[in-house]
Amino acid sequence: MAPAPAPALSVRGLAKQYGAVEALKGVDLEVNKGELVGLLGPNGAGKSTLVKIACGLVRPTTGQAAINGEPPFSAKARRSLGYLAELFRFPGWYSAVELLALHQRLARSDGGATERQALLRLVGLEDAAERAIETMSKGMQQRLGLAQALIGSPDLLLLDEPTSALDPAGRRTVRQLLEELRQRGVAVLLNSHLLSEVELVCDRVAIISGGRLVAQGAPRDLTRARGVEIETDTGRHVHAEATREDVPRLVADLVHKGESVYEVRLLRTTLEESYLEVVEETDE
Repeated sequence: MAPAPAPALSVRGLAKQYGAVEALKGVDLEVNKGELVGLLGPNGAGKSTLVKIACGLVRPTTGQAAINGEPPFSAKARRSLGYLAELFRFPGWYSAVELLALHQRLARSDGGATERQALLRLVGLEDAAERAIETMSKGMQQRLGLAQALIGSPDLLLLDEPTSALDPAGRRTVRQLLEELRQRGVAVLLNSHLLSEVELVCDRVAIISGGRLVAQGAPRDLTRARGVEIETDTGRHVHAEATREDVPRLVADLVHKGESVYEVRLLRTTLEESYLEVVEETDE
């Protein structure tokens, strides 16, 4: 029986100390092929340190990280990895196509013009191929950054706030792109403060606070039920303790009383509310 393939990203017992400061305190995390994982946490929680270790830019104090089973600083791992930093800067005098050609050389990609055209089409910039970067909006530059991260068809993408500069239409474009990458089997670790976006697109969420992994799971698993809301001809009524199983009885009671029922909603906390609860409990 063939062994199971290695995760796209695996960290085990990951700890990093900068002098007296413990940035990470023994984090275990995996991102599997075709999986989108949202990395959440307050400023200073250790998210950036984890990403830098995954990129091979920082060595852990203890513990291990691997890209497709290879050490992050190895040539094999780097060929499997695409990265978009939050505060990236591209030469303003370059055109979009020139920038991609530069990064193809840096990544030793032999995709040529075909790859450049396909990536610009993928991020919706095919009509801006010859446009100087300094004349682009920040949202266009963000999408160009995503295109450069995809050079060489990496197995794993590390994205740091990829939708922070985008308007709603741009965020929808990125969501569609991430969905397509999932279908291609690309793994994505998405660091974002836009929890509503993470809730829409991610298969799983990992929350880091104080250098520790304090919660992880599917977005729905991290939220909790908070009752049932029923709209009738007399207004909206919230039954805070009710569950899905209580709905038929509640509706039947209202109809029996002569009320018309127009809508029934199962209420849940948002991912943002659950995130704040977890982080506040950790701080305490």
